[in-house]
Amino acid sequence: MDAKSIFQNAIVKNLIAMVIVGLVLLISAMVFLRVYTRHDSLKETPDFANLTLSDATELADNAGVKLDVIDSVYVRGMAKGAVYRQDPVAGTMVKPGRRVAVVVNAVTPRKVTMPQVAEKSVRQAKALILSSGLTLGRLIYVSDEASNRVLRATRDGKTVRSGAELNSGTVIDLVAGLNTSDCVTSVPKVKGLKTTAAVDVLHDYFLNVKKLNYDDSVKTFADSLDAVVYRQSPEPTTMPLTMGSSVSLYLTLDPEKMPK
Repeated sequence: MDAKSIFQNAIVKNLIAMVIVGLVLLISAMVFLRVYTRHDSLKETPDFANLTLSDATELADNAGVKLDVIDSVYVRGMAKGAVYRQDPVAGTMVKPGRRVAVVVNAVTPRKVTMPQVAEKSVRQAKALILSSGLTLGRLIYVSDEASNRVLRATRDGKTVRSGAELNSGTVIDLVAGLNTSDCVTSVPKVKGLKTTAAVDVLHDYFLNVKKLNYDDSVKTFADSLDAVVYRQSPEPTTMPLTMGSSVSLYLTLDPEKMPK
């Protein structure tokens, strides 16, 4: 049978047609998925900290993301209406059109209710505290059968009961359990982040801030919110570190010191 006869065979024709159709469907699916997921167009989330809402909105529009004001807190010394916290944090790669939730500084402190955090995980408790307009302070670990199970919430060393009325922005510490068989974490990289974002990342790794060290370029409270971490101690590492350990942060507004 010569080549011409082979290609005139009905079975062969059907097989070739099936291969062509399969290739077309495969290519179409790949193109659709690329367009649908915008695979090649991830954008870096801008840093909205300490910006006025109008400036933050303009920056968001230019970056191709959307802002959602979800709450307000009262931070003494911070500009009224300025962005205090955002989620996702600055530098996170997101798809175009992603909505970024922000918390802004209120004109006056408002009253909020302490959520129920006992018996929750530290991550759950953190989310509840922040969504209630409160601020997470230190993670205090004590011996317990379950690691990262919140035992109680405290303020200035005193237990805060769920349902208590507090000023928004009040700092809440969490006392959590620590089991020696599950008690280690690692140190994340926070260099290049502003103060609030850096502290937020450390909390996600079950770590505390030992001290915020500002250099001479940081002169006001507003400066401290805009300052960027240029050094941390200990440095980022995957070596095990006990949960609840502390990291010292060194911050600056000097462009020469900022991470490139």
